[in-house]
Amino acid sequence: MNTAPDDTLLCAWIDGELPPERRAEVEAWLREHPDDAARVRAWSADARSLRSALDPVLDEAVPAALAQTVWRKAPALMPNLAWARWAAGLAIFVLGGAVGAALMWRVHGPSAGTLVAVPAAAPAAMASGWVQRAAVAHSVYVPEVRHPVEVRAQEEHLSRWLTRRLDVPVKLFDLREQGFELVGGRLLPDASGPSAQLMYEAITPPGAASAGAKPQRVTVYLRKPDDATPAAFRYEQRGELGLFYWVEGKSANSGPTGYALVGTLPREKLLALAQAIYSQDPSRP
Repeated sequence: MNTAPDDTLLCAWIDGELPPERRAEVEAWLREHPDDAARVRAWSADARSLRSALDPVLDEAVPAALAQTVWRKAPALMPNLAWARWAAGLAIFVLGGAVGAALMWRVHGPSAGTLVAVPAAAPAAMASGWVQRAAVAHSVYVPEVRHPVEVRAQEEHLSRWLTRRLDVPVKLFDLREQGFELVGGRLLPDASGPSAQLMYEAITPPGAASAGAKPQRVTVYLRKPDDATPAAFRYEQRGELGLFYWVEGKSANSGPTGYALVGTLPREKLLALAQAIYSQDPSRP
């Protein structure tokens, strides 16, 4: 490393969010610069103290009325404030796993191109930070009326643009058989690089939509996963949001891709969408 790591990079190192090569570079720098190493040790000690003091709060039961307020009322009460949606999304994850039960699911029979989920016990804390960011991004952009996406589905360069920026193949999945059509996508920041969000909207027959009704939407969050990200197929319920997330392994043409499907649909309907996405993954033979 030729230049001093900035505070953002050092914080990512403390949180274990750097890929192995980058982490090794930061550690080598800290060994050669004891003053920086002492500063980082102090930050780490502060973080441990905060966890020790505040982690028990995550185990406390969250009143149902509070959870409902976070998810339903905050954006409606302040519709013109973009940060209100951010607050709603972030608050539900600060409340932690007490808001909803978290389950782990394993993939069986990948060669058949379908997902068969089998439950196994797993705490909500096992969810990676990128999965939380996927859910927060969903909460922020799904309510948008005029600008829900950065690039519309009709623009042919959407897939090429996102593939080039993420350095993983981004396919525009066809979910029409499951009742959803692509709205478009956008580029998003992630902890160690770019990520992407594809947004899908429920297909409504002509004349069936009621006045003022909000469209049903789901989002697919894609990123290049960290090496330590488990490949297991998992499901979590956090408040009103359900999340299926998994990592599709390396292929001859590309590296692994992390997926997070987010929506307020029942688990069975989300699973059907996840199966469709899994079967269309561009890295699969």
